[in-house]
Amino acid sequence: MADEATGEPGPGRLVLAATPMGDIGDASQRLRDALGSADVVAAEDTRRTKSLAKALGVEITGRVVSFYDHVETARIPALLGEIEAGRTVLLVTDAGMPSVSDPGYRLVASCAARSLPVTCLPGPSAVTTALALSALPVERFCFDGFAPRKSGQRREWLRTLATEPRACVFFEAPHRLADCLADAVTVLGPDRRAAVCRELTKTYEEVVRGTLAELAAWAVDGARGEITVVLEGAQPRSADPADLVDEVEALTATGVRLKDACAQVATANGASRNELYDAVLVARRDGEA
Repeated sequence: MADEATGEPGPGRLVLAATPMGDIGDASQRLRDALGSADVVAAEDTRRTKSLAKALGVEITGRVVSFYDHVETARIPALLGEIEAGRTVLLVTDAGMPSVSDPGYRLVASCAARSLPVTCLPGPSAVTTALALSALPVERFCFDGFAPRKSGQRREWLRTLATEPRACVFFEAPHRLADCLADAVTVLGPDRRAAVCRELTKTYEEVVRGTLAELAAWAVDGARGEITVVLEGAQPRSADPADLVDEVEALTATGVRLKDACAQVATANGASRNELYDAVLVARRDGEA
């Protein structure tokens, strides 16, 4: 791409392209065209991208370079140089949209900082697909990427969702799903609704809907494949400590310390933990009288 005034090479562009999550039929015509015409194809997994092109009947004529998490930062200067030289760089990941829990953000930010053109070829996304299939109210939602791996950090993260009114979408590894849902029951309560979406658009697609308690019991037997979870937004609840005593006692019955139970329930309901603690003690004294 040459500058008409100077005849010197002008900026090319970065093209972000969504790729199928499983069903090859979800590939857009624009993706096919871009794979066949880009000067450089930056791929999270070069083998998978070449297999995708072959399945689509497309010949990649440009140079294919790897662009995964561990090499992302090192690859950026060369890719910026290609764009500044007037070439088109196509960025694709293994499945779904680049930058959404996949490589891409840093390259886009670098292009923006240099005022280099960036465009996007929309397409498949596990986030929006799971939201649509969840059967939950999702007019407003937040996306939290992957759930923390360790239980302590995961429970702290779940506490931030205790009063979140928006639906929350997150990814989870199949071997950690049961533990994650068990922690969610402990922190958010057994009755909050959710949907576990597995292998979206693939042959063994499955969506399991229910309360957190029901889903935790289901997940004990194990789940395979790519997992996306949609968690229902928190419902407005009473902040009167006296109305929350039974909820605290239900937690203590499972072995949670009284102070910890009061802290969890108070946080989830916007109540004072000290007032709730006092209310529990009063209720216990009244029960003994």
